Amino acid sequence: MSASLSLLDDAVLRCVVAIRCRVAHAMARADDRGQSTAEYALVMLGAAAVAVMVAKWAKDTDKITQLLDGVVDSILDKLT
Repeated sequence: MSASLSLLDDAVLRCVVAIRCRVAHAMARADDRGQSTAEYALVMLGAAAVAVMVAKWAKDTDKITQLLDGVVDSILDKLT
């Protein structure tokens, strides 16, 4: 696995953990409903930003094709 892929995986994992923590924290504070809504909107914007970065990365590299080819080849090797 390349270093850039590892860094991307680490960044995505950190973002997902941060999103889950913020959502759980927002849900725990039922009395701050307006603030929870604003935080939820910010979390969704953050998730959308990560999705855009991943989509751009996937478009600019051939990693997705290599990954899918590897998966299909592995399955075919196990079947034959």
